Amino acid sequence: MPFYTVLHIHFTSFCSTVCDFTVFFLQHYIKLTESEKNRKLNDLLDALDFNQVVIFVKSVSRAAELNKLLCECNFPSICIHSGMTQEERLTRYKNFKEGHKRILVATDLVGRGIDIERVNIVINYDMPDSADTYLHRVGRAGRFGTKGLAITFVSSASDSDVLNQVQERFEVDIKELPEQIDTSTYMPS
Repeated sequence: MPFYTVLHIHFTSFCSTVCDFTVFFLQHYIKLTESEKNRKLNDLLDALDFNQVVIFVKSVSRAAELNKLLCECNFPSICIHSGMTQEERLTRYKNFKEGHKRILVATDLVGRGIDIERVNIVINYDMPDSADTYLHRVGRAGRFGTKGLAITFVSSASDSDVLNQVQERFEVDIKELPEQIDTSTYMPS
């Protein structure tokens, strides 16, 4: 039986309404070097079943380059970052939300506030700077009562530090990604 991280979130929005929702997702990490990230990502996208994936990176240039690489490898990706006009970002967001693309490469610009029902996998290609940002990123998967999977690449001592902060702060035990993962643990039945 997999160990799900269950977050019950209660907050008040800008319009003073109270919202409660529960998020179910598996969390794993992969230790690797910076130079191994592209190959591992390619392998994961080939091996995992998914509806839609959000891949988070740390900068505009990395988002553009990774998106280009994924397109060259025939993965249906699109990217969103702060180097685009608001109109371009909204157009790309709409295309992703409507399912025209299955993979979104993004900076933390979309780490909060996007709610897309079909996103069931989040990959932290680059570790975020803080536990809070980590939570917002992985919270994009497993929404609307569905299950999700979060995978984080850990490639430095500072990445390990943030992962430890996440585990301590949210009282979770994030395990290394196993060789095989049961699709039923993160895909709808």
